[in-house]
Formats: sequence, C-alpha cells, structure tokens
Amino acid sequence: MYKLFSTAKFKKDLKKVKKNRSDFESTALVLKILETYGVDGVPKEMNPHKLLGNYKDNWECHIKADLLIIWIQIESPNTIKLIRIGTHSDLFK
Repeated sequence: MYKLFSTAKFKKDLKKVKKNRSDFESTALVLKILETYGVDGVPKEMNPHKLLGNYKDNWECHIKADLLIIWIQIESPNTIKLIRIGTHSDLFK
C-alpha cells in the first residue's frame, strides 16, 4: 500500500476533472490502483513512463486519451505524491 499526498496544484486540477463525471470516475480508479500497487499496478495500455525535462523523475500515465496524471513514487516509505492531472495542453504549455 502507498500513502497518497496531493500538491495544491493537483487539488486545483482535480476540481476541473470533477466537472466531467466519466473523467472523475476513471481518475478515481487510477488513484485506487496507485494507492494499492503503485506504478507496478498501472495497466500497460495506460502507458506508464518516467518523464524528462521539467518533470524529470516523475511518472505519467494516460487515464484517457487526453487525460494524464503525473506523480512521484517514493519507495521508502511507500508514498506517492500527486503532482498534476489534466490534458496535454494543460500540463505541457
């Protein structure tokens, strides 16, 4: 099990996601996977991978085609820091 922590920016981004019920339900499933298994539980179809550049050493996966989540996974203690959630254009301006 991993303990999830949200940044202020993630919380703000999540408010936007909550406006679309389908997106929010999909996000809730991914958060449950991350909490339970970490990156190892994220299905390969969601393309989990590490990022470069400004988000170096952060993980990203595609919740939907244009809905991404970015996080940092720390193994000791088992912690996941939720960094951002949103579309490509929201996150990579």
